[in-house]
Amino acid sequence: MILSNLETLPGKTIVAHYGLVQGSTIRAKHVGRDIAAGIKNIFGGELSGYTELLKESREESVNRMISQAQELGANAIVNVRFSTSSVAQGAAEILAYGTAVRVE
Repeated sequence: MILSNLETLPGKTIVAHYGLVQGSTIRAKHVGRDIAAGIKNIFGGELSGYTELLKESREESVNRMISQAQELGANAIVNVRFSTSSVAQGAAEILAYGTAVRVE
């Protein structure tokens, strides 16, 4: 599956358009990560527990988006974007979305 944040793929021709595809996941903070984050807030530094949590969330969202596109017969997703929103205290949604297409 080809993924691109461009509206077209250089060197490829879009021959079919399947529409919007999306994948999302909602993740909650972890108590252990909250404690480590609290300590980092005092002394400074990267909140690596949260960095890993967001990385996993993005990967899961993208994989779900790809699965949806494959079910439609697409071999590429263009104009890929990410969005995040808070859905509850301590929980956030990561959404990946784009346009499923077939390219040659």
